[in-house]
Amino acid sequence: MSGGVQEQFEIKFRLPDGTDIGPKRYPAASTVATLKESIVAQWPKDKEKGPRTVNDLKLINAGKILENNKTLSECKSPICDFSGLTTMHVVVRAPTSDKQSNKIVAKKPKDFRCGCSIM
Repeated sequence: MSGGVQEQFEIKFRLPDGTDIGPKRYPAASTVATLKESIVAQWPKDKEKGPRTVNDLKLINAGKILENNKTLSECKSPICDFSGLTTMHVVVRAPTSDKQSNKIVAKKPKDFRCGCSIM
């Protein structure tokens, strides 16, 4: 990196159904959260169960789940140095609110148990 030109990485995102978003160039200083925002914005409108927020997505690169606060430079590894085109895999998480409401419903019957014992 010389002359004030910032290093950039060419990345495409592989969606769960095998289709891709990208490729597109991202600055090395971009955070994983920034990449996820880009994915949410570019998510194909015709696909069901798309992410609503950045927290609905996981990005996997070289077998590692990438953390939102890390930059692309910090995600480099001997396995993946972002030379050439890099493919990151996208996993869409199920909405957490649905899971939480199921847990609450599952717990309600326990609240009505009788604590009596007949001897």
